[in-house]
Amino acid sequence: MKILFFGDIFGKQGQKAIMSFLPDYKIQNNIDICIANCENLTEGKGVSESDIKEMQKAGIDIFSSGNHLYDRIEGMQFIEKEDKIAKPLNYPKEAPGNSFIKYKKKEITTLLITLCGQSFMHPVDSPFFVFEDFLSNFPDLPKVIIVDFHAESTAEKKTFGYYFDGKITAMIGTHTHIQTADEEILENGTGYITDVGMCGSHNSIIGIKKEIAFKRLITGIPLRHITANEGVQINAVVIDVDENTGRTTGIFRIKEKIYTT
Repeated sequence: MKILFFGDIFGKQGQKAIMSFLPDYKIQNNIDICIANCENLTEGKGVSESDIKEMQKAGIDIFSSGNHLYDRIEGMQFIEKEDKIAKPLNYPKEAPGNSFIKYKKKEITTLLITLCGQSFMHPVDSPFFVFEDFLSNFPDLPKVIIVDFHAESTAEKKTFGYYFDGKITAMIGTHTHIQTADEEILENGTGYITDVGMCGSHNSIIGIKKEIAFKRLITGIPLRHITANEGVQINAVVIDVDENTGRTTGIFRIKEKIYTT
């Protein structure tokens, strides 16, 4: 089976890029499941029901998330009832939403997990301890397990990938919005990339207008984020999976310019 995983969809330009790119690509490349990180979907912070629905229409099947998932108050009720968004597994149980997603396609169940890192991030429980406990206690664990490891530290991501090598299908890193050129299959069959990147304006500072970022860093004054519009790209990976073993047999990056209006 083929799984297409998009990096953080950032604001309207990211959404337009997905709508322009995905429908044809999905058909032409026989993609079975489309996953995207949605934590920056609505104006660069959090999600809204209308934006999630728009991405589902475009062909996204299920969504991972991260530390910005709850940044919009109006999205809270929707997150609580929506069964296609995986909140961070190592967040408090009281946080609204689903701790994991089980998605069935062609009689094959795929398990999607989001985990947040601890280094340089908001305080969360250890992703290592939480995920190890999760795997040990999950009934009828599917063979295909995709983990979005949403973290700042490359070392923490790499450590997680090696630690769970052979226990999961793939570990896809997100959060930095900068695509890394280190996609590989680890020795025990787990697909890995440190960061898949971002879908949105790359003529920006991780999706935000450059001028805003300049002022924030030079003056130290917190300014409202304004999403950029230029240099739109798709950043993604395609993972080829052996359905019988749950191991990755191929992984390659997509970095493609998208012309939107």
